[in-house]
Amino acid sequence: MQLLREIIDIIFAAGLFINAALFVPQAIRIFKNKTSENLSLTMFIGFLLIQVAAVLYGFFNNDYLLAFGYMLSIITCASLTVLIFMYREK
Repeated sequence: MQLLREIIDIIFAAGLFINAALFVPQAIRIFKNKTSENLSLTMFIGFLLIQVAAVLYGFFNNDYLLAFGYMLSIITCASLTVLIFMYREK
């Protein structure tokens, strides 16, 4: 049973890392094209709020893997949100 728990922890950690990494290609595209056309700022702000809630949940429940994984997502999603602000069509 312990082996199964460790395997699930590894899969979960990989999923959290992938979740954070999924924001990077979009950020690169915005930076490269210098436009954030067709992106919803509201959606990414919503993602940030959900991620903050997940980090708080992780800390209050001593689930530091969850908290750390979502802190990575906050970094990448916040970077993308800043780029949307910077390259927003006026």
